[in-house]
Amino acid sequence: MRRSFRLTLPIVLVLFGTACASAAPDLAAQAHRSPVEVTEDTLFHGLDSRPIGPPGTSGRVAALAVAPNDLREIWVGAATGGLWKSSDGGYTWQPVMDGEPVNSIGAIGIAPSSPHTVYVGTGEANTRNSMGVGRGVWKTLDGGRTWEHVGLERTERIEAVIVHPDDPNTVWLSAQGPAWSDGTERGVYKTTDGGETWRKVLYNDERTGAFELVMDPSNPRHLLASTWEHRRWPWFFESGGPGSGLWQSWDGGETWDRLTSEDGLPEGDLGRIGIAFATNDPSVVYALVEAEQSALLRSDDGGESWRTVNDDRNVNDRPFYYSRIYVDPTNENRVYRVSGDLTMSEDG
Repeated sequence: MRRSFRLTLPIVLVLFGTACASAAPDLAAQAHRSPVEVTEDTLFHGLDSRPIGPPGTSGRVAALAVAPNDLREIWVGAATGGLWKSSDGGYTWQPVMDGEPVNSIGAIGIAPSSPHTVYVGTGEANTRNSMGVGRGVWKTLDGGRTWEHVGLERTERIEAVIVHPDDPNTVWLSAQGPAWSDGTERGVYKTTDGGETWRKVLYNDERTGAFELVMDPSNPRHLLASTWEHRRWPWFFESGGPGSGLWQSWDGGETWDRLTSEDGLPEGDLGRIGIAFATNDPSVVYALVEAEQSALLRSDDGGESWRTVNDDRNVNDRPFYYSRIYVDPTNENRVYRVSGDLTMSEDG
């Protein structure tokens, strides 16, 4: 599957938050059925959604992370507006990386075992024609007060950063690489020394980068990644091709197996693929796949085999730009799809 487009239109992305996490599933379910029911809800009656910042995101929030030891500590990366941090649950925000020569943030990885250690992958991962360009990876050991550049400056766009749950020096990231030219600085990279050195552990070709990268919540050696063949020219772009695919590793990213149509993926060339594990039941994994007939896939064995659960024409709207899927951490059957709007399924 290779799609060529000759015109792109600007999209404004909106990030919504909830004031009460425990009530969010019920609220979202009501919103899906009837907006009137939401306004009459006894808990949220009279409350309006409102922006909480940060003020300098230039219209697009590209990355979000919350400290595992303190839910009031929120990190936000803007597509072209730098890195921001709140220590009071979003009431106030401070820019924390303005002293570095980069303003496009693609991914934020907080070390679960050392929350003051944060890795930031730069470069906007959404391949619009006005995307921000990054300069590699930055690292802080003191919660953002000081920063060190730790390489990969030519990757240009980093989509995901994952820090090992027990070792803050072991990190994986997915790099899409240059959008406007071919190049080898793309794929899945791994470091075991805190970013002093990086090894490319998954790579296809000069036009195929790595998009999604996720870790099994129950096994840090089990990773899933998607590769995406993509290229832009000033007058059009191509999304999809033989380099795109879904990959699985059981040894911490050292080796990878490519999944195919025999494992349940759509036939033919693929495009951009979003992946999400269910935190409460890691045997359940979802993949939102750009294909000739795009589809939402589900695995019930941790990614070994897949089945199509929805191939409606609109299941993967504007796939080259979105293809985002998220799972409720308490319910493996409540799934959120983020595109031009936010949609939800409660039956998997």
